[in-house]
Amino acid sequence: MPAELWASRSRSGHPASGRSITSLGLARWCAGNGWPVHPLAPGRKTPVANCRVCTEPGHTRADCSCLRSGRWCHGFHAATLDDARIEHCWTGNPALGVGVACGPAGLVVIDIDAHGSEPPHRDRILPGIPIAATVDLRGLRTGFHSLAVLAALRGQPSPADDHSTLRVRTPSGGMHVWYRATGGRRWQCSTGSGKRALAWQVDIRAHGGYIVAPGTTTAGGYKPLGQTRHPAPLPPWLAQELQRTGHLPSPHAPVPRRVPPRARPAALEAGGGLDKTSHLLNALLTEVASCARVAEGAGFTEKLNRAAYTIGGLIAAGHLPGPTAEEALTKAATAARPGQNRRSGQIIRSGMAAGAQRPLNLGSHR
Repeated sequence: MPAELWASRSRSGHPASGRSITSLGLARWCAGNGWPVHPLAPGRKTPVANCRVCTEPGHTRADCSCLRSGRWCHGFHAATLDDARIEHCWTGNPALGVGVACGPAGLVVIDIDAHGSEPPHRDRILPGIPIAATVDLRGLRTGFHSLAVLAALRGQPSPADDHSTLRVRTPSGGMHVWYRATGGRRWQCSTGSGKRALAWQVDIRAHGGYIVAPGTTTAGGYKPLGQTRHPAPLPPWLAQELQRTGHLPSPHAPVPRRVPPRARPAALEAGGGLDKTSHLLNALLTEVASCARVAEGAGFTEKLNRAAYTIGGLIAAGHLPGPTAEEALTKAATAARPGQNRRSGQIIRSGMAAGAQRPLNLGSHR
């Protein structure tokens, strides 16, 4: 069956299992399902790189002329359903993969990893759920296992075994379980810090992220399983777990606002001039504050955690006054993500505590 015919049938919900398909056909099929698409670098699961102009400090998507000129930048933020743009992109670059912007597509994807390794302490396997010492965890090695434990505790089958929805095997042996968001809820991606993980080695792809389309090839293929090719509605029990683990934004969180590019406490400027410590602190605060430019996808948690860790090391080495530095970082985080003070405070405290264990020698810092 030609790839184009596969694509045309796929639009109506009847893709041919196991057939090859061009990237253009795959992008059209995704768009036909209402899933905005964007190109991935050839053979990789990451978006195509931004052009040089788009990497300059202060550049924003609103100022970008790339898309109007037919060039792709800004990853999943530039995902589209426009037939002409899709045709132009993948016809001229057939080696590009296909990514789907989960938020605009209304998708919630359970991302299960299969990195066989020793599990963490039992209190970290299911965030927020203690596992009694009487529960035998021998043999627990991957996200499939931790997700099965969560499902069993709730009296539900594991999503990995849900034949009613689209499931995709990943090249590393993991699985993407696709669901459709309901009720107008804007579920959020898991964060790099692990604070929002559904379970150990189980993350969520939703608003603020993207997913590799089934049929894309990187180091291996993203292969759909079974006959189901469309996401089922997110099961109510999973919605409850996502809400419990913080995958919904604060209901009253205002839109992040633009903040000044520099945010440093006056107490650290009183000595006159900027020493090495002040330069480093200013860079950390500016990186956190710059996340206000976009509502999501700025790597806020990672940047805040890195800043807190470094500041903790500076304080431990006697380079900074603790209360003043923490206050400055808190203000930068609040400006970048208003309405998330509690979560930001947790990240700051844990990051500073970890950094305090390794005092930072500025002479060797890069």
